[in-house]
Amino acid sequence: MHRIETILQDTQSLQHDLTGHRLYDLLNHVDDIRVFMERHVYAVWDFMSLLKALQNELTCTALPWKPAANPRTARFINEIVLGEETDVDRAGQPASHFDLYLEAMEEVGAPTGPIRHFLQQVSGLDDIRQRIAETDLQPGVKAFLDYTFELIIEGQPHKIAAAFTFGRESLIPELFIEILNRPNHDKDQYPRLVYYLERHIEVDGDEHGPLSEAMVTELCGDDERKWREATEVAQEALRRRIGLWDEIAKAVEPVGQV
Repeated sequence: MHRIETILQDTQSLQHDLTGHRLYDLLNHVDDIRVFMERHVYAVWDFMSLLKALQNELTCTALPWKPAANPRTARFINEIVLGEETDVDRAGQPASHFDLYLEAMEEVGAPTGPIRHFLQQVSGLDDIRQRIAETDLQPGVKAFLDYTFELIIEGQPHKIAAAFTFGRESLIPELFIEILNRPNHDKDQYPRLVYYLERHIEVDGDEHGPLSEAMVTELCGDDERKWREATEVAQEALRRRIGLWDEIAKAVEPVGQV
């Protein structure tokens, strides 16, 4: 069995818990979407830090420039950075996916002040985990962010790639499809969010998944320890996402009962 297939098999139950999570059934009204976005925006933001960490490791972002060890992987990472940092909005104008998400939040009346304030408070990696711990963010959001930056600070490319691949790239299209497929959604109330989700499904679902798996294969090579660690990271990344989804579901439930 291919090593990637082994990781997918070892994380199958966790992936099933996510794609079948009760949160999706709770997102029925714009008020529910608002609560979801207020918390999910932090995952949208920290995805970029995970991606940029890979770009730093697998391409040359220092001076003087030197060629990347693997041009195929470097191209893959740079393509994702291009799409995430400078995609296009509905009018065809350049915009990052994070900015698209903030616009979608404003569209449904979700406050963007907290995430903007948070970004003003964090700078550099030296104290970012402490900064996260000291915020008044919800525990599930903190735990999600903390694990991302634990991996980034540790600086092991195969671990970062595993979190990126199995906790984000291969998973995000399925999660977003679940959100869009809810029958009670009045999508006309939040077209910007629908656009954001559809862009991710379109881009991530076609080529990025297989390419990210190839990246993990390259970084782990024949090293049994690295493959074992990649599996452990994939599992923990999924657990943190489940914890985040559990927390958001608890926050959404009272809204739906009003």
